[in-house]
Amino acid sequence: MLEISQLVKRYGHDDPVLKGLDLRVEGNSVVSIVGASGAGKSTLLRCINRLIEPTSGSVRLNGQELSSLKGAPLRQARRRIGMVFQGFNLIDRLTVMENVLAGRLGYVGFFQAWRRRFPPEDIERAFHLMERVGIAQYANKRADELSGGERQRVGVVRALMQEPDILLADEPTASLDPVTSEQIMKLMRALASELSLPVLINIHNVAQARAYTERIVGLRHGRMIFDGTPERFDAAALEEIYGGIEAPDETSASTVAEGER
Repeated sequence: MLEISQLVKRYGHDDPVLKGLDLRVEGNSVVSIVGASGAGKSTLLRCINRLIEPTSGSVRLNGQELSSLKGAPLRQARRRIGMVFQGFNLIDRLTVMENVLAGRLGYVGFFQAWRRRFPPEDIERAFHLMERVGIAQYANKRADELSGGERQRVGVVRALMQEPDILLADEPTASLDPVTSEQIMKLMRALASELSLPVLINIHNVAQARAYTERIVGLRHGRMIFDGTPERFDAAALEEIYGGIEAPDETSASTVAEGER
């Protein structure tokens, strides 16, 4: 379970980017975070996995306080937080298998990792997960030879190789076409159920948030102003979150197909 209480992030003397956020994510729930550019969506995820330091507040994962950890305890805690990135963050010259096994770097010794000598059970798990997401046939292919959707599937498997307690996804579909985007969203929703894994997705596409997540959190200027089911995420909620800032992205694969007719 992820529990966030009164989370604040401020850069220098500027106004806080996050302003006392409270959030609770449990079970195998799939939660989307929506909001205009600059609302604090990416900052929230980066505070959770400590890529940036919160200014104040509490972040707890399965009862352990993360915000005060340093050194080895922080590195151990980060192993339990899987992260999927918008830009994939793969090493292009390495194979798919080598990129996937990078998810185990926090669990093996330096020389094992340097020589790429991973335990047989890690390799077996990697193949199993790659088969599950449909990329096992590319195991020995270089990452830079894959399509965007295939690269993002590698990113998802790499995160799952950490055996995380929670999966964070920062704009995982922003670089993909609408059809591939929806495939990735369906995949993450299915994996959350299969692995009993809570998933927190920062996403700009509100149509996908409605279709593929069971709860939507709306941010505006660093404050949470909506927290509810897709059924409650109506025009009034959109206006409250985006009004006067930018138009929400409501593109879906079906609307693109209709526009091409």
